Amino acid sequence: MSISHAINAAQSGLRVSGLRADIVATNVANASTPGYVRRSVLLGETLVGSRTNGVASTGISRSEDAALTAQRRSLSSDVAQASLLSSTWQVLSSRFGDTADGTGLFSKLSKFESALSSAVASPESGTQLSALLNSAKAVTQELNNLSGLVRQQRAEADREIADGVEFVNSALKQVEDYNNRLSGMDRSTSQAAALIDERQRILDTIAEYLPIDVTPRNNGKVDVVTREGVYLVAGTAQQLEFTPSNVFSASATLENGNLSGLRVGDLDLTPGASSYAAISSGMFGALFTLRDTDLSAFGEQLDTIAQDLISRLSDDSIDPTKLPGEFGIYVDTGTPGETGLAGRIALNASIDPGQGGDIWRLRDGVGAASEGPQGNSTLLTAMHNAIRSVNTVNTGGIQGKFSMSELVAHVASLTGQSRVSNEAVLSSASTQHDLMAQAELSETGVDVDEQMQELLLIEQAYAANARVIEIANQMLQKLMEI
Repeated sequence: MSISHAINAAQSGLRVSGLRADIVATNVANASTPGYVRRSVLLGETLVGSRTNGVASTGISRSEDAALTAQRRSLSSDVAQASLLSSTWQVLSSRFGDTADGTGLFSKLSKFESALSSAVASPESGTQLSALLNSAKAVTQELNNLSGLVRQQRAEADREIADGVEFVNSALKQVEDYNNRLSGMDRSTSQAAALIDERQRILDTIAEYLPIDVTPRNNGKVDVVTREGVYLVAGTAQQLEFTPSNVFSASATLENGNLSGLRVGDLDLTPGASSYAAISSGMFGALFTLRDTDLSAFGEQLDTIAQDLISRLSDDSIDPTKLPGEFGIYVDTGTPGETGLAGRIALNASIDPGQGGDIWRLRDGVGAASEGPQGNSTLLTAMHNAIRSVNTVNTGGIQGKFSMSELVAHVASLTGQSRVSNEAVLSSASTQHDLMAQAELSETGVDVDEQMQELLLIEQAYAANARVIEIANQMLQKLMEI
C-alpha cells in the first residue's frame, strides 16, 4: 500500500469514527425516550478501481423487530381496554357499597330497615318517625345518585369516543404525511430514522384506541389495517365516523337510534355489532362496552331494586288508607315502565313535611285524613314484614327469590364480581404487555453500558487511524530531508 493510500484510508476511518461516535451519543441521549430505537452506522468499502481506498458510511440503520413490535402493540390495545373497564367497575363497586358500615346503597337500605324496626317498637315516638323518614329519603337519594352516576358515565363514554375518533383521524392523517415524506427521501439517513420513530409513536397511540396491524410497503410507506381487516391507511388515510349525543337519557341506546355507532365508509366498526369489521379491543372497545352494555345493565339492576322497593311498600294489603293500585311511601315520579326508574323514585309527598305532607302518615297511612292512635304499629309492622319477605325477581339480569336486603346484597355481589373479574383481566394483560415490551426493548432499545463499550472501541479505532496519519507524516518528512 502506498503512503497516499494509507493516508486516504486513515482519513476515511477518522470520518467514520466521528460519525459512529455521534450515533452513540444520540443513542445514549435518547435511551429513555419513548419509541426511540437503537441506531447504528452501516459501513462499506470505498473502492478506487478494483482497489480498496478506505471505509465509508452507507447509511444509518434502526434496530427493529417487527414481530415483537406487532405483538406488543396488540397487547397495548388489550391493556387500554382492560384498564378502562377495571377503573370504571372499581368506581361503581365502591359507590354501591357492600357492607352495612359503608356509605353506599347497601348501607342506606340497612339503616332504613333498622329505622323501620325501631319505629315498630316505638310508633308513638316522633324521633323514631323522623329517623325513619330520613332513612327512607336517604335510600331514594342514593338510588337517584347512582342512576345519575350511570347516566354521567355513559355520557362521558360517548364524549370520549368522539374525542378518540377526532384524535385517531388526526393521527391517521399524520401517518399518511410521514409516508409521503419518507417516500421522497433517503431512508438510510438520521433524519429518516427520526421520522420513522415518530411514525411508530403515532401508530402505538392509535393502537391504544383500536387494535391495528402495520404492513410495510414500497418506498418506506406503511399500510394500517384493523385486526379485523379494515384498511385505515392505504395510500390515503380513511376517516372514522361518529356522531356524539347532545342529550343523554337513561333510555338512549344504539338500537333505538339515539346513540351513534362507529363507521369507516359503509363498514360498521362498532364493538358488538354483527359486522365482520366490528372491533374487539382497545379504548373504543371499552368505551362502547361501557356505554351500551355494562353501564346499561347496571342501570337496569338499579331500576330492579327501585321497582322492588316501590312494589313491596305499595301492596294494597299494607295500607288500607290508600286507593287500590296507588303508590305507598315510595312513588315513581315519571312514566311507569320506562327505563331509569332508579333516577325517578321519590318519597310520597303525603309523608314528607318538606313537600307539604305530614310525618305521622308513615304510621297511619299515606291516605289518612287525620292522625290516628300514636301507639298503633300495625301499618309499620306490615311495611317491615314486606321489606323482609322473600319475593321472586326475574328482571334486570337478576333471577331468584330475595328479601329487600338480599336483593341489594346480590347486586352488590354482582358488581364486586365484575370489578374483580376486570381487575384480573387487567393484571393478566398488563403482565403480558410488560413482558413483551421488555423483550422488544432488549432487541431494539439502548443499553447504555453496551454503548459505552462501543465508544471505547470507536476511540481505539480513532487513535489507530490518527496514528497511521502521524506515521505517514513522519515518513514524508524523512523523505523530504533526503
